Order: sequence, then C-alpha cells, then structure tokens
Amino acid sequence: MSDAIKIPRVPPPMAMLAELTHRCPLACPYCSNPTELTGADEELSTAEWISVFRQAAALGVLHVHLSGGEPAARGDLVELTRAAATLGLYTNLITSGLGLTEARVNSLADAGLEHVQLSIQGVSPESADRIGGYGGGYNRKIAVAGWVANAGMPLTINAVCHRLNMDEIEAMIELAIGLKARRIEVATVQFHGWAERNKAALLPTREQAEQATRTVAEARERYRGTLVIDYVPADYHSKYPKACMGGWGRIGMNVTPSGRVLPCHAAETIPSLSFETVRESSLAKIWYEGGAFNAYRGEDWMPELCRNCERKAVDFGGCRCQAMALAGDASATDPVCIRSPLRDDLTLEANAFSVASQADFIYRGRASKT
Repeated sequence: MSDAIKIPRVPPPMAMLAELTHRCPLACPYCSNPTELTGADEELSTAEWISVFRQAAALGVLHVHLSGGEPAARGDLVELTRAAATLGLYTNLITSGLGLTEARVNSLADAGLEHVQLSIQGVSPESADRIGGYGGGYNRKIAVAGWVANAGMPLTINAVCHRLNMDEIEAMIELAIGLKARRIEVATVQFHGWAERNKAALLPTREQAEQATRTVAEARERYRGTLVIDYVPADYHSKYPKACMGGWGRIGMNVTPSGRVLPCHAAETIPSLSFETVRESSLAKIWYEGGAFNAYRGEDWMPELCRNCERKAVDFGGCRCQAMALAGDASATDPVCIRSPLRDDLTLEANAFSVASQADFIYRGRASKT
C-alpha cells in the first residue's frame, strides 16, 4: 500500500484576492503583509493581471477582491477593474481610501466596480491617524465613504480591533451607520506579518475580548435589518481556532503582487512550502495540482488529535500559519484549540501581554509611542 498522501477532489475556488501592490501610504502596526515587501519593479503588469483575471473567470472564480497594500497606488486600477468586470467577475475594492479622489471613485463605478471595503483605524482623527501612522488619513476616509455612497456602490467598513481601540467598537459600529455602510467587519488583529512584531502593544486583554463579544451580540440585535456585522474574535482568548480561509485550499486563493499564488495571505511564513507563480504556470494547474495547495487539504496531514476530533469538518484543524508561528510546526494542532498540548503556554503568554505596560508601536522603518 502506498504511503503517498491522497489529494482530495476539490471544487473550483469561489474567490481570489488580487494583491495588486504592496505600496501603501499607511504604516499600520498590525499590517498582515509580509515583512519583506514586493517592490514596484516586481509587480505584475497590467496585461499580466488581466490574464490572471481571465484565467480566474475560466476556473470558476466568482469574486475578485482588489487589494494591496493600497490598490489605489496602481495607476491602472480603473483599467484593471474594468477588465475584471467585463469578464463577469464581481469586483470588490479593499482600500484605505488614500489615493482615491471623487473623480476616481466615479470612474471606478463607471468601470463596473461593485463594492468597496474601506478600512478605519479609529473613530477620531487623533486615534485613527496615530494607529495608521498617517496624518490626515481619517478625514480622507470619511470623504471617500461619502463619494462611494454618492456613486451608488455598497460600502463595508473594515475595523481592525486591538488593545488600543477595542473599547471603541460600539462607536465604530455607529460610525459605519453614519457613513451609510451596509456591513461592518469587526476583526480582531491577527498576528501575522508586521503584527507579530507589535503583539505586546496590540493583544487585547481577556476582559476586552469578552466585552467585545457582548458588544457585537447586542449591536447585531439592535441594528438587525440595518447593518450586517461580521465579527472575528480574538484568537488567543478563544476556545477553538477559526476555520482559516474556510479551510486550506477549499474556497479561495491569493495572488501576490509578483504573481505567487498562495492558499492564504500568510502562507509564505511556512518554510516547507514552495509557491508557483502565474508567470510559470496556470491558475487551474496551481489550484488543482500545486503542492502548496494540496499540503493541508483533506485529513491525511492532520495529527491524530485533529483526525479524531468531531470539529475537524468545522475548523479543519485551525490555522496552519498560526500553528507555524506558535508551535513551530505547520502540521501541529493550532495552539489556540483548548485541546492542544500547547494551549496552556499560549494562555500564559496572552495573560503576560495583557498585564504588561503599553509597548511602543513598531512602524515600518520607525517607532512611535502608543
């Protein structure tokens, strides 16, 4: 009998995150982009991105999320949006708002952009600009939200929450309603990329996490029918891990600025994996046959603890990148799980950070007091 891991049959991906660029005017200390960013000279060209969109549509992708960095840093953003929309792909722009003007928002709407996800870092210019590391950013975001509404496009507010702003969640929800958003994503920071360096400053306390959960539950009832509220709770204070990306290689893929195709945003932190690029292979071949995509599909890769767990079809063993970061082994049970042998160590770490004095933010290339 062969010892080879069986590659399960998978449906085509539903969504693709197109990271058009790593360029960004913000310096958010929780940025999930890699610590080593792709330079502008390595980015896929306009023609290459359009080819990627064409392949994605043929593969069965329904949604394309135009992201970054800041996608507005691409001078061809309108052209790329029009190409994706013409191919029948639902287009969603994930943006900080910086780099957008009212005329450009209207041009994107005319090109077929169907949705905008706008990030906010706080509910006042002082807090938002301090966290984002960019003066005047908050006021530009408020203006962009108005332009999006005037253009008739649905708006989602993305509120990344952490120790410094988690007490503002209710105010963030009210801000989203004031900005005529249809949805808000209250997302507790994930410790990948640059965020790992700022864990001491960003990790919320258990009390904050528990209060955030109550606040979201109450707001969902209060604003039912008015605002959809998505919620990503604090991993380190949860009982079970989340089903990262809906399960490894099950629902979507990421394409980096240089064309590497990843099963998830942080997959490059797993050193045992290698990733093909769209300059070398087709999206279809990478999705169905790529070694990185098949590494953690199915159950054969799972440790016995996960294979014998009734939750294996719920969280699929948890986050592989988090297992790599916390356990040093991407095939380990996610230490967030209460059944993991490393869970007690994670709890001790979280508690230690919770009582620690406020640390300095480490921005890209500079440091600043929180």
